[in-house]
Amino acid sequence: MSTVVLSIGSNLGDRLGRLQSVVDGLGDAVRAVSPVYETEAWGGVEQGPFLNAVLVADDPALDGHGWLRRGQQLEEAAGRVRGQRWGPRTLDVDLVTCHDGDTEVTSRDDGLTLPHPLAHLRAFVLIPWLAVDPEATLTVSGEKRPVARLLAEIDPAERDGVALTEFVLHTGTA
Repeated sequence: MSTVVLSIGSNLGDRLGRLQSVVDGLGDAVRAVSPVYETEAWGGVEQGPFLNAVLVADDPALDGHGWLRRGQQLEEAAGRVRGQRWGPRTLDVDLVTCHDGDTEVTSRDDGLTLPHPLAHLRAFVLIPWLAVDPEATLTVSGEKRPVARLLAEIDPAERDGVALTEFVLHTGTA
């Protein structure tokens, strides 16, 4: 069984609708959906705020590269154009971690880096992830670390910039 943690975000157009399109697109594969948070853009490019959430999904037919392709298909369906790095986007689907059963998938090839190399620095990933899995761990520099501890190491101002919204993403079973 391949299980993935996905960080999803949008800051253009119908932001909530774009996040919902990922939940809908993954259908029965979705196992958990975080609350929706609003955050300022990360990476230094001037742009509007993002809506962010984290999903946990599983599919025995997908490996890390399969999840990457699936995420890119969802981005493409939302009109994603890859332009400026860390620039505005209709939809961003990032693979944070992937597990094959109890084994964490690692990848360092050109198209796929797992676990995500910057996730431990992003409060907008860690806060929603903890909302769906308070015991989550992330491998950073070869060491498995509790996500709660990684979040505590992030600048408090960045943590405070991740604001819970009243928006809800709905699964087919909700």
